[in-house]
Amino acid sequence: MIVEPLELGDEAALPGPLLTELTALYASNREFQQLSGEFPDPADITPEQVAASLAEELAQPGAEVLLARSEGRVIGIAVTLAHHPDPDDPDPWIGLLMVHARDHRMGFGRELAEIVEKRFRGLGRTGVKLAVLDNNTRALAFWRALGYRETDRREDRKSGRDCVVMRKAL
Repeated sequence: MIVEPLELGDEAALPGPLLTELTALYASNREFQQLSGEFPDPADITPEQVAASLAEELAQPGAEVLLARSEGRVIGIAVTLAHHPDPDDPDPWIGLLMVHARDHRMGFGRELAEIVEKRFRGLGRTGVKLAVLDNNTRALAFWRALGYRETDRREDRKSGRDCVVMRKAL
């Protein structure tokens, strides 16, 4: 797996073929999209919606979008924040980690999470946090299996949905 930061093209636009791959990635995770409510119709996610979502992510201070590739194709994405908007929170955050549905259960999600953790560890960070929708039992099981532990329950800042905040010491 090769992981590299997303590079935007001219005028901060995503190249067409990459946007097509990312749209397929997002659309392949219909169950997650239904739970998250990020897109109006999880069965019909458009390139424009994905581009807008990524632009919104990248507009946050300290945000980074990492693309994971295997055999030349995009298989996953991770969105990270160097600092949470809460100034009292010293940890970086994983805002999104998603693997194409065709590649689920092949170890790519675990590998991508480990790469993100290694990047933060290399920057001297001592822990990493994330929030999982409390009704996303598969994601909760995944993160627990990777050593993340629940530290809090609260509503997310954007949509007011119930979330489980998890942290892993690095």
